[in-house]
Amino acid sequence: QVQVVESGGGLVQPGGSLRLSCAASGMIRNINDMGWYRQTPETQREWVASMSVGGTPRYDDSVRGRFTISRDNAKNAVYLQMDNLKFDDTALYYCQYMDSELRSWGQGTQVTVSS
Repeated sequence: QVQVVESGGGLVQPGGSLRLSCAASGMIRNINDMGWYRQTPETQREWVASMSVGGTPRYDDSVRGRFTISRDNAKNAVYLQMDNLKFDDTALYYCQYMDSELRSWGQGTQVTVSS
């Protein structure tokens, strides 16, 4: 079992910034991938960014150049720095942990971009 907990969401004006944090605990495998997804009431859960241990960050085109994903492998943590936020970034953001045996999700953290 792996538990995933996100934090850092909130309300921000367009053009502003937020930093999301995610920590995984439990049966963590050395080779794993952690990333971020988001979902609104109108859309299915969509991939935002992810990064494997020692890997290269990967981004959806909608956030590339504005969002930065990073990892602290010693803490089994992943972060998402979100800059130049837009109205369309409003969503519930989920953190995902994945390895060869399982996939675990956090409970989500709300990001609202509003003026």
